Amino acid sequence: MARMSRLAVAGHPHHLFQRGNDRTALFRDDADRERYLDCLREAAVAAKVALHAYVLMDDHVHLLATPAGTEGLSRMMQALGRNYVGWFNHRHQRSGTLWEGRFRSGLIEAETWLLRCMRYIELNPLRAGIAAEAGAFRWSSARHHLGQATDALLTDHALFWSLGNTPFEREAAWREFLGQAVAAAEVQQITASCLRGWALGSTGFLERMDGVAGRRLVPAKRGRPRKHEHVPI
Repeated sequence: MARMSRLAVAGHPHHLFQRGNDRTALFRDDADRERYLDCLREAAVAAKVALHAYVLMDDHVHLLATPAGTEGLSRMMQALGRNYVGWFNHRHQRSGTLWEGRFRSGLIEAETWLLRCMRYIELNPLRAGIAAEAGAFRWSSARHHLGQATDALLTDHALFWSLGNTPFEREAAWREFLGQAVAAAEVQQITASCLRGWALGSTGFLERMDGVAGRRLVPAKRGRPRKHEHVPI
């Protein structure tokens, strides 16, 4: 069966996921993480992609980004791969691929899912048990959104700005939102959308996007249900 084309719509946020080949560590130390973020920043600017949230786990990465054009995400990730993987292989005296296939991505309706997807990304270290709170983990966008650091990599989405009229109000609102209980079903929805390449949004959003995307936005409702897919943390 032919591989389904990637869903990419200009001007709308997308949740991106990339994992190390055979769960290989993408980052062996902080120098690797710093280099990755530098490469990501350069690639995003060149491809005209606005980054809203991210988290760097040891063997995988989550990004939330809005491309200005339909090819922006692919161009960003291709440039990131060329620059970071070459540097990583040279530094660690290795060769070959670093990624587990091509990156995964899912289209997100901003009004209904963007803030929840941001929260999903920034709570990854808590779900993995490597941080007690989102702001304690250095390698994510949480510290920026909580007012603990300024991250030049990020472009805050208008919906994040709508959380308050001042930085203090927005940071307090985000801290409260991060602290809310998140249903397992929400985590599974966000995960499945990204890993399987489907759109995540309201019925109205899916209807508006139908015809723009050039492919199906949601899985067909037929056949036996798929087994539960592993949820990456």
